[in-house]
This record gives sequence, structure tokens and C-alpha cells, in this order.
Amino acid sequence: MAGALGEKIGEGSMSDVHAWAPGQVVKLFKAGIPRRIPWWEARMTRAVFAAGGPAPEVLDEVKVEGRRGLVLPRLEGPTLLQLLQTDAMPLREAGAILAVLGLSVHQTPTPPDVLSIRDYMAGSLRLPDAQIPERVAAGILALVDRLPTDERLAHCDLHPGNVIMTAEGPRLIDWTGTKRGGAPLDLAVCHFLRTELVVESLGSPERQQALSAAMQCEYARLAGKSPEALRTAMEAHLPIVRVFFLLSGVARPATRERLLQRLEADLRSEDALGAPE
Repeated sequence: MAGALGEKIGEGSMSDVHAWAPGQVVKLFKAGIPRRIPWWEARMTRAVFAAGGPAPEVLDEVKVEGRRGLVLPRLEGPTLLQLLQTDAMPLREAGAILAVLGLSVHQTPTPPDVLSIRDYMAGSLRLPDAQIPERVAAGILALVDRLPTDERLAHCDLHPGNVIMTAEGPRLIDWTGTKRGGAPLDLAVCHFLRTELVVESLGSPERQQALSAAMQCEYARLAGKSPEALRTAMEAHLPIVRVFFLLSGVARPATRERLLQRLEADLRSEDALGAPE
């Protein structure tokens, strides 16, 4: 079905969402976004959808006014973020929804073309626009090599703004960052967004930290895991998530400098732990 660019119904850091054909939207990437990003998101979304995961179907790939876009089904309903902003949902319930969605992602068979953390880092850190100091890049790759390998699927951007509460249940969008890494990686991303990035639109820092804690607690219960062990595995992935955010190119200069200083501290701590007695 042919579509035409309609009203703008949503906006993110890299894209706008517009009405398209009946029952469809187009996620239109902003000017200047490298073409590899919409191409990769289409590939990952299709792969997870085909594997039976909680991803929408990609109906088409289009180019509108020089901008690349993905045509997707129109999911009717508020985002989980909107419900939290209006106090229409308790934090504990929102954390439970995120935990259930996360578990659904991690139980989805991992498509073969999803990159591991190591492969993603090794490739991305070589890009001309990476701008990660050589010492930090080498230290992070060494850290990745020391972590236990987890081949399970991870969404890597599991936050309330990416959850649409439809009449059929919650739906998860925005699969650009999909990687192998499972619960430790996804929970680390969630924790980073809630406690280090602290986006104002997501609420006060205290509310964001409470949401992160509620999600971790419910995930541990559903997965039958020790909350302490889950938290330890999550915390080990936080330096990796800090690099993910720097590589995304959306960090403001002050945030970038703060994260690079934190990464230097992370690596000094790792060096100290690995030093012989």
C-alpha cells in the first residue's frame, strides 16, 4: 500500500515518526544520520520479528525528501513514559512491565546476524567518528574479553519511551542497538539511563532510580535468579554501556567529558583489581 507523509506523531534523538498509510507509520531518520543506522535497524527489527521476538514488522523501507525511513504498523496507545509522566501507573507496575518485556527479549532465539559486544566494539571503535581515546578503547576491549560470554539477545534501549501500551499488551520499538548480551547488558543500559544519564523527561532522579530497582527486582524474581548476582553482572557491564552512549554520537560535550572521566576511573579500578599482590 502506497503511503504519504502525514502528521508528525512522535520524535526521538535520531528520527521523527509520521502517519503514513492507514494503519501504518513511517519512522523517518533525521538529515545527517549515517545511512548505516536505518539500514541496520531495519535488518535487526526484521530478524527479531522473524525469530518471534517482541519487535514490530518492517513493512517497507522508503526515502522521503532525502531522508531514509522504515514503514511500520501503527501501534495505538500511550507510551509507558506518558503513563509515568501523568502518574497513571505506579513505578512498581512500570518496572514489572519492563522486566517482562526484557525477559521476553532474552528468551527469543538470537538471530545469527546480531553482533556480539566484542564484534560491535571492535568495529565501531575503528570508525573515524568514534573519537574514543586509544587507552580507553583498548581497556574496554580487554574488559569485554574478561566478561563471561552471553549469547542471548539484548534490546539495548529498553526504557519507557520505547514501550507502547496497546490494547493487546505492551509492544517494544526501536531495535537499532540490538546486540548479544542478555540480561546483564540490558539491565546495565536501563540502570545507566536511570542513574547516570538521568533524562529530565523521565522524571526526578529518585523516581528513575526507583524504577530501575523495581525492574531489577521483578526480573530476578521472574528469572529465578539472585538479585545480588544479577546486580553484580549488570554493574560489570556499565563501562561498556558508557562507551555505547559515547559511540552513539548524541552525547553533549559536557556529558561526553564526564563519561570519559568515569571510564578512565573504571579502567584504573580494573587495572588495580588485576594487579598481582
